[in-house]
Amino acid sequence: MTAPDARPWLVTGAGGMLARDLLGRLADAGIGAVAADRSALDVAGADSVRAAFDAHRPALVMNCAARTAVDAAEEDEAGAFAVNGTGPRLLAGACRAAGIPLLHVSTDYVFDGAGRDPYPEDAATAPLNAYGRSKLAGERAVLELLPDSGYVVRTAWLYGAGGSSFVRTVIGLERERPTLEVVEDQWGQPTWTGDLARQLVELGLRALAGTAPAGVYHGSSGGRTTWFGFCREIFRQIGADPDRVRPTTGDRYARPAPRPAWSVLGHRRWRAAGMAPIRHWRTALAEALPAMGHGPAVPPVTTGAPAERGAPEKAEIACDPCA
Repeated sequence: MTAPDARPWLVTGAGGMLARDLLGRLADAGIGAVAADRSALDVAGADSVRAAFDAHRPALVMNCAARTAVDAAEEDEAGAFAVNGTGPRLLAGACRAAGIPLLHVSTDYVFDGAGRDPYPEDAATAPLNAYGRSKLAGERAVLELLPDSGYVVRTAWLYGAGGSSFVRTVIGLERERPTLEVVEDQWGQPTWTGDLARQLVELGLRALAGTAPAGVYHGSSGGRTTWFGFCREIFRQIGADPDRVRPTTGDRYARPAPRPAWSVLGHRRWRAAGMAPIRHWRTALAEALPAMGHGPAVPPVTTGAPAERGAPEKAEIACDPCA
């Protein structure tokens, strides 16, 4: 699809990992964009938001701004709420006044992780920590103020070329240590920012064209695994021995903020927008590694893998969400 409006798209949080890929996808699609990092746009400041809208007159806003330090949010919940809750509310109010759509990136941390089936988009929310509560507040603000033009896209386990991530950490440690211990009792969907960026651009185009219903979407990869399974696959694809990865449990690495044990999201709502969900996480990893400067040594295998079936595995090296 082509952009139906010549005005630029405003991308907040432009210094972050996801936003960097998003801006690249917009450039590839020939869509003008305003990259607003924290210094250019403080989403928690009403005057800053108003000034950005007055200056750029965007056709659409993509909100990638977030405070993602999960443990730090336990000690500074007000700070997390300012960016993750108040910020989306201010952006939604400005979008409502301008009559434009808002795509807001949220997180799997709005769920408690007690399930064992993929969470549908309308599943009951019950965040375990301050970060999750702050992100849920942002979701609710967007859906309340923009019932017909607000899009909440939850994602999980992000990694990409533009910042720190689980993948970068694992590749660095593989060079330094003979073995790694990684938690096997937390399940989720590793999601490449390149794939999510592509999905967000397409959703934005459909939002502007009026062919995508507003509401909640789940922007995570297909399949499921644990941090342990993810780490083993990274090893395998870069030509390292996966048996050097050893399982452990999350309770050995207590942190201030509890993490959900189950972060597997369902993807049925994409059909309503005429879009396919994001592809399988292993397939994406094989394309992401070269983009991150690490060519895969072997192709991905997307069927019959132990990490996709049976009882949970184990894992320790985990990273905070990036949305």
